[in-house]
Amino acid sequence: MNIRTIDIHIIHFFRQASVPLARLGLFIVFFWFGILKVFDVSPASPLVQALFEETIPFLDFATFLFYFGIFECLIGIMFLLPKVERIVIPLLFIHLIMTTGPLVMLPESTWTGFMIPTLEGQYIIKNVLIAAAAILVAAQVHPFSRKK
Repeated sequence: MNIRTIDIHIIHFFRQASVPLARLGLFIVFFWFGILKVFDVSPASPLVQALFEETIPFLDFATFLFYFGIFECLIGIMFLLPKVERIVIPLLFIHLIMTTGPLVMLPESTWTGFMIPTLEGQYIIKNVLIAAAAILVAAQVHPFSRKK
């Protein structure tokens, strides 16, 4: 077996594994982080609460956090289910828009200087990778069939 043949086998394996692994990774991150919010043990809760107080202070934060955690768990579970990509991708992007709010609305918590994020800021910026994985999953969706 020559190096080209090995290379082809490795590439073929990665092509076969990429979408299932992206789905699994998205599930793990969303379900895990969501369940931490459901049980009110998330290290992100203070940042979520600060953003919450800036945007929707008329709701009870504990109730919001619980349902936001459920929302994240639901996104995670949906990434494991084939044929629901058209539902979960928009939900994910709504979530990403919501969770990037602190970068603009709470700069004192997310930046130490120009283009120098805090740990919380890095936590938010890594969502670019989540969006890329979701796009990989969405790229595998088959178009709707034509009506005849």
